[in-house]
Amino acid sequence: MDKINNLINKNLGDICLKEPLSKHSSWRIGGPADVLIEPYTIEQILEIIQYANLMKIPTMVIGNGTNLLFSDEGFRGIIIKMGKNFSKYTIRGKKACAEAGIWTPKFAKILSDSGLSGLEHTIGIPGTLGGLIFMNGGSGGKCIGNVVKKVWAIDKNYDLISLSQKECDFSYRKSVFQDSDYIICKIELECEFGEKERIKSEMRKILDNRKNKFPLNYPNCGSVFLSNPIVNDIFAPPGKLIEEAGLKGYQIGGAQISEKHANFIVNLGNATAKDVISIFQYIRKVVYQRYGLCLESEVRYVGETGDLKPLHEVGKIEKK
Repeated sequence: MDKINNLINKNLGDICLKEPLSKHSSWRIGGPADVLIEPYTIEQILEIIQYANLMKIPTMVIGNGTNLLFSDEGFRGIIIKMGKNFSKYTIRGKKACAEAGIWTPKFAKILSDSGLSGLEHTIGIPGTLGGLIFMNGGSGGKCIGNVVKKVWAIDKNYDLISLSQKECDFSYRKSVFQDSDYIICKIELECEFGEKERIKSEMRKILDNRKNKFPLNYPNCGSVFLSNPIVNDIFAPPGKLIEEAGLKGYQIGGAQISEKHANFIVNLGNATAKDVISIFQYIRKVVYQRYGLCLESEVRYVGETGDLKPLHEVGKIEKK
């Protein structure tokens, strides 16, 4: 406890003790974190991680928790949340810079108001810009990496470095940040000038489509299984495969395969991480037995001691 009190006394942002991670997950699932800190500056982030490493306290950086499934036991360490406190931005000509904690739909709207095109496809993605960069996220087959000019990140030596688009090693729903210790801090995008009304019209269409297609009335993390265009051409998108297997509406505990879109697992109100993992494994088993395809996931599972792994690495498919 002395270690935590020493950290609190350093005044390194907004600090909460025993904070339920269900409040910081779009799935509304997760036990308490020992400490959750929302910093305001890069200097505060550096001081937190240096102190945590010195004291051997597990540490994890999150955004909005959109693509994370937290353990029911919570997290025994420090969660650094890059959110509203860390969301400043600037726009100069076609270039836009923003801190990692800015809300992606808000930033997409800000750019549209400035007549800048390139982030329309992100208007309905409920996450932070840093999280989007980490996953090279997007919609409609598009990826945020296509408009990234530069990313500033803290490396394992506590240095703030910059990575070019090439160094970010973007590919479909992949980036260098998934296999490194980098902490994404700030992003520079290079957009294109466009006609404001056309940009806004496209964004309205995207939002209307999401409203009609996706189960937005229950907590969820978006698409659970990775929709790889190459695999889709051979088989079909994951949602279609799951639906054809007759799994829509299937339920374990408080977790359900959405009746509206089969690539969504929704929290009906009292779902646990265990429920989600069980239903996830069942889907993978049925799809494998039916199609011979091992579905992979966009979601990361966060264990109690900070181990972070793709959900498809939590448990194995039973092939018989």
